[in-house]
Amino acid sequence: MGRTLKKLNRNKTFLLMVLPGAVYFLLFSYLPMPGAIIAFKEYRFDRDGFLASIWRSKWTGFKNFEFLFQSEDAYIIVRNTLLYNFAFIVLGTVLSVIMAVILHEIVSRRWAKIYQTGMFLPYFLSWVIVSYFLFSFLSVDRGVLNQALTALGMERVSWYAEPAYWPYILVLVNLWKGVGYSSVVYLAAIIGIDKSYYEAAMIDGAGKWQQIWSITLPFIRPMIIILTVLAIGGIFRADFGLFYQVPRNTGALFPVTNVIDTYVYRGLKVTGNIGMSTAAGLYQSVVGLVLVLVTNAVVKRINKENALF
Repeated sequence: MGRTLKKLNRNKTFLLMVLPGAVYFLLFSYLPMPGAIIAFKEYRFDRDGFLASIWRSKWTGFKNFEFLFQSEDAYIIVRNTLLYNFAFIVLGTVLSVIMAVILHEIVSRRWAKIYQTGMFLPYFLSWVIVSYFLFSFLSVDRGVLNQALTALGMERVSWYAEPAYWPYILVLVNLWKGVGYSSVVYLAAIIGIDKSYYEAAMIDGAGKWQQIWSITLPFIRPMIIILTVLAIGGIFRADFGLFYQVPRNTGALFPVTNVIDTYVYRGLKVTGNIGMSTAAGLYQSVVGLVLVLVTNAVVKRINKENALF
């Protein structure tokens, strides 16, 4: 006991730093976990309160999960969720690493900070603002793109009625909003690399590309792997704001914009079935946990030092 107290006292500064995050996860991630039981019940509100409602609701087994798996749109929403997230992970990682390397190679620290701030700004914009910003470009009547097409003698495009364009639009918008934040994380890892490695490489005659390929990328590879493993854990979760607000909930675009989260939300609005939405969230969490464990096991088998745990 005395040894434990000494360790706590020695690391009290670091423990205080992680305390807000620990409290956040305790309140919003661990305490609500017992509520997952609603996924297996036909939830009905009771006047005696929330806990009494859960206790007195009838057990339904896996009936709430049938809403996802027996629906006509089950294949579409799962396909869209997986493919979009796969594109976000691959393209987002590649572009973030490239931008981080470019920012690190900029000689002027002042200009590097200006570029970094400009790239980081979209991350703080809500999807509602982004949706209106995009609408100003894609509007049929007054959109910037349609005005440009008209000026070139081409016909206007009804962007919000053409599903074929939206896989590309959604991917581009997501990258525009998120790459800046991810690149800052990788930039911090690059800055932490000992400068003596680059100096030794320069003495040996290595150019910039050789330094990046032989020093920068190998040193940040553990960070890339860890962030990728964590991202794979959320591959069955879609960014609700991106897929609901940006396409403006347009029915014509559902075949390419409908994902698990938006499908559950619309189903909840229509049926009011809380058990169904809880089942969907539990399904996403369990699958995400399994994917993290499997991916981490594969990484550990290849290189234990790069594994998450």
